[in-house]
Amino acid sequence: MDISVAVAYPTVEVVIPHYRDAGRLERCLDSLSKTRYRPLGILVVDNGSGKPELEKLVSRFPGVRLLSLPANRGYAGGCNAGAGASGSEYLVFMNDDTRHEPGWLEELVSAAQRDRRIAALQPKILSLPEHEKGRQVFDHAGAAGGMIDRLGYPWCYGRNFSGVEADNGQYNQPKELFWASGAAMLVRRDVFESLGGFDDSFFMHMEEIDLCWRMRLAGYRVMSAPSSVVWHEGGASLAQGSPEKIYYNHRNNLLMLLKNMSLSSLVAVLPVRLFLEGGSALFYLFKGPDGISCSLSVLRALRDVLLRLPETLDGRKLVQALRKKGDRALFSGLPFSVFFRR
Repeated sequence: MDISVAVAYPTVEVVIPHYRDAGRLERCLDSLSKTRYRPLGILVVDNGSGKPELEKLVSRFPGVRLLSLPANRGYAGGCNAGAGASGSEYLVFMNDDTRHEPGWLEELVSAAQRDRRIAALQPKILSLPEHEKGRQVFDHAGAAGGMIDRLGYPWCYGRNFSGVEADNGQYNQPKELFWASGAAMLVRRDVFESLGGFDDSFFMHMEEIDLCWRMRLAGYRVMSAPSSVVWHEGGASLAQGSPEKIYYNHRNNLLMLLKNMSLSSLVAVLPVRLFLEGGSALFYLFKGPDGISCSLSVLRALRDVLLRLPETLDGRKLVQALRKKGDRALFSGLPFSVFFRR
């Protein structure tokens, strides 16, 4: 697509939170340097790594800036800091373990420019071919776009319980999404700021789902743009199934529900979810050598949700004040449980 015809060259800045593995960041920046879209800025947010060589690495790439934070603020806080240091019309929040097709960005911007109601877009996210023995398959982190069931459990097109699907063009048409993956997501900066950005307290995991939920509550759309392709290494921050990842996923998912669901939805869903959380703790207990640690992670998540309840309820008031769409409309067509997804 000819970007000169489709759009008026709005400014874009890619925000990349970084904590460790400079080699991974270097590969990402080298890939981004081949992006055709201009004007493009890139901002690397050093999440308190304290590594002086990072400045030297970033200086090798024209147009790339470095923002150094005194402490690790996680994905959510790092992205918020980067957004605050940017004045571009669009922001792209990007993991540092991604690589990119040269035309990945113009496709996202073009889709956003066609509809002002679109607040966030996600490209097709594929797993790096060298990790899949050359096969073209979706990546676990977002795949072809994020959805959610009525119990609040997220799922993705192109990802199921048995793993990820091969990309055979089955998701090549743009789709309305519930959420876009934080591995690579484009947002309108004015909408991002008006909704308060990511929730810093999430630190990492599900902060993008929480943000997109607020976008949809406020009447905006979240879409996939499958003509844009990004490749993702996956598991670079926390390995799949690690106790810490389990903790953040369980804690943040419940915090997200408490903030964003309507009161009537919460009354119906929360008892079921608490029962299932207990079931998860028992399930992990008998799963492998880390079973006890994983089970304790679920219990720690439940404890911390309870401890955070006062501030979560304060946040809920702000979120519910944004509401322009009821939960019936918001969850229309979505399965009660991802287990029953067609």
